[in-house]
Amino acid sequence: MNNKPLSLTDTLIISFALLALLGGAISLFGGDALTGPTQVAMLLIGFIGSMVGLKNGIGWEAIEQRIVECTSRTVGPNLIFLSIGSLIGALMLSGAVPTLLYAGLSILSPTFFYPLCCLICALVALSIGSSWTTAATIGVGLIGVSYGFSLSPAITAGAIISGAYFGDKMSPLSETTNLAPAVAGSSLFPHIHHMIWVSGPSFISCLVIFTGIGLSSSLEAGSQEQISSFLATLDHHYNIAWYNLLPIILLLAMAIMKVPAFLAIVGGTMIAIVFAILFQNDVILTFAHIVQPEASVNLLNFCKTLLAALVNGFEIHTENQAVNELLSRGGMASMINMVWLVLCSMMMTGVLEKVGYIQKIMNLLVIFISSTGSLIATTMATCLSVNVLTGDQYLSIVLPGQMWKEEYKKRKLAAINLSRTLEDSGTITSPLIPWNACGVFMASTLGVGTLAYLPFCFFNFINPLIALSYGFLNIKIAPLEESNAADNEEITNSPVPKHA
Repeated sequence: MNNKPLSLTDTLIISFALLALLGGAISLFGGDALTGPTQVAMLLIGFIGSMVGLKNGIGWEAIEQRIVECTSRTVGPNLIFLSIGSLIGALMLSGAVPTLLYAGLSILSPTFFYPLCCLICALVALSIGSSWTTAATIGVGLIGVSYGFSLSPAITAGAIISGAYFGDKMSPLSETTNLAPAVAGSSLFPHIHHMIWVSGPSFISCLVIFTGIGLSSSLEAGSQEQISSFLATLDHHYNIAWYNLLPIILLLAMAIMKVPAFLAIVGGTMIAIVFAILFQNDVILTFAHIVQPEASVNLLNFCKTLLAALVNGFEIHTENQAVNELLSRGGMASMINMVWLVLCSMMMTGVLEKVGYIQKIMNLLVIFISSTGSLIATTMATCLSVNVLTGDQYLSIVLPGQMWKEEYKKRKLAAINLSRTLEDSGTITSPLIPWNACGVFMASTLGVGTLAYLPFCFFNFINPLIALSYGFLNIKIAPLEESNAADNEEITNSPVPKHA
């Protein structure tokens, strides 16, 4: 039996299911939508897509095989998600995050906290090439500092993500920064240089906005007393010392040296556990009585306590409720919802790819192209659509890059225009989508819902808008002939990208 192509009616049915089920889950359950309703919606969309595929002659075995192929791509990221949960628990137990909070509250200014937050994360991400590692280390500490200053954690998360994604986007160590030129046919350093014209003004605008928010925000009455109480509680319950920061520093160093993410994170977790044993014995003993209230602390129970921090997260009981809520977190179990969401997302993606829905949507977009500006706008819309439909940042670069590569050549546009556009839309929008792996990771790691921090990710909004305006106004759009020499000079030095 021959497979029939996806008809317009089929496309409309799947599109309606996507909008109704995903939109309905988010509108009905709000911030709780990611704890199950969104996953169920994705499974139902996959089911509807499968029914359409079966009607068109695609066998279930072929659909199932595509689902397996897509979900297998999530094995690496899911292992990273789970290991990040254990890392956070270990960093809480070791005193690394509490020491970072103590230093931040002692040094940072509440008035200029938001722009400094953004700038610090940008520098760290630029150095290590990873927005995720930046959020899981420095970001977690800065969120804690915002609570100490009685500032908005949602705005803080927006500043962290804005800075982390600017640094990640501009770093030659970043996987997406290597992937985009590899897919588009350009090379690394011309690609980065071409992005500066868009990302530079975007980041400066972002810092100005965060500075304005900081200057216009009024500190709550008694905030200084809250900070003093916060610091006193940390000092009383932890051994606060500079060497507590070494696990974070070593983790960042491993990231700079391009140690594989899973190995670096698990290695950082083990280092943090060693530091906890060496320098936070009282914290471990107190936590042991929380984990096992009736048990005496012996060697076996001591080991069980350490394992509990990695599995279920760290917990602390102090007289300061803010400290308790902030530091009682982490653990592999805290990332289960994320893994569940990613698996359901990729199941849906596999079905939609196999039945031809994603390709159909991309092909329909071709009719909107009439100029350089509309080509860039359509490329960006495609990247955003793939991000929404698949929940995968890498696919939002690879699929549109492959689709539009020849069109840029036909219009005599340099490949660096395409690679820049892929990053300006695919990379940048990924943390703004609640079911995207990046959005789920940021929400789970920072403890702030995607829809809560989304309005404050100013860089992630401004950058695509500037890129779009450049396209229509023909600003910094490189013609094909001008880029050839630069591309050829760098092509042999461009690192081979790898999937995280």
